[in-house]
Amino acid sequence: MQPHEVERLHRDPLDLAAELPLSADEAAYVEAARAPNTLRGYRSDWAEFTTWCERAGRSALPAAGDTISMYLTELARHGAKVGTMSRRLSSIKFAHQLRDLPDPTTGARVVAVWEGIRRTHGAPPEQAAPLMFPELDDVLDRCGQTRTWKTRPPEPDVAGLRDRALLLVGFWGALRRSELAALTVDQLTEHRRGMVLALPRSKTNQRGEQTELVVLPYANRRTRCPVTALGAWLDAAAITSGPVLRKVSRGNRVLDRALHPESINDLVHAAAARAELAGGPYSAHSLRAGFVTYSHLRGASDRAIAHQTRHRSLATLGAYVRVETAWEDNAATQLGL
Repeated sequence: MQPHEVERLHRDPLDLAAELPLSADEAAYVEAARAPNTLRGYRSDWAEFTTWCERAGRSALPAAGDTISMYLTELARHGAKVGTMSRRLSSIKFAHQLRDLPDPTTGARVVAVWEGIRRTHGAPPEQAAPLMFPELDDVLDRCGQTRTWKTRPPEPDVAGLRDRALLLVGFWGALRRSELAALTVDQLTEHRRGMVLALPRSKTNQRGEQTELVVLPYANRRTRCPVTALGAWLDAAAITSGPVLRKVSRGNRVLDRALHPESINDLVHAAAARAELAGGPYSAHSLRAGFVTYSHLRGASDRAIAHQTRHRSLATLGAYVRVETAWEDNAATQLGL
């Protein structure tokens, strides 16, 4: 393989300016066409694919159908998950589409191999366990309260205040981790019944065609109140603008940097681990799943739940509650054995 071919192989698939006469504004709009997390995934997947192509002596751009089928076969043989392979296919397809090249993932050979892989290696995705009350009470109780030091007086644990706000806002708001990470002060509006969050974008509203409203009601119990927890965190952190949920240093100082969605995932996992909860796995999605499940068990209608979660399909809600409802009116629980 010639040096210029190797360089082209590893080129950023989204760097169209290298091959097409794009203006700066056009290049910026290309970047805006997908969510930042999606673009990061595409770039990572493309780097992995091009490395494999270089090792195998195959062309990555344009890629032939047999290159894709061989790549999928090797991934499957080494134990890659079906979800991972599906994402790689999307990245390869996207890189070709941006250059007006034929989609190499739609040929008969690739389709046949891909269907066989999914049938052979496919498995239900591992779902996050719902995190809800009363277990959520235990998780909140284990968040830090006070930090003690050898060289300065004890202080309120601001990371603990942040974590309580994250957990309660994430639960009551049924928010995704990306929405929690992107939340800013100017999206918060006080209301006589609590607070309203105005989300300009979400997973199902990536183009921001309509602002989505999420309510945070005052809770009867202060320890369960998302508005109280959020206010305590913002006051202690002296946050009046910018990102709501931020990093906290080991020295108990709030940093001017928003939490990354993956960091939010790690914080929820760590909070559940501190409470030594059974079951799992627990992640940031456990808060959203917990809201749906808890609301259903408390008698809320699917339409009312979807009003808060912003699900476009009511059928999707069933995936969150099926484990709990499987026990309802089931003959296996009535055998008396």
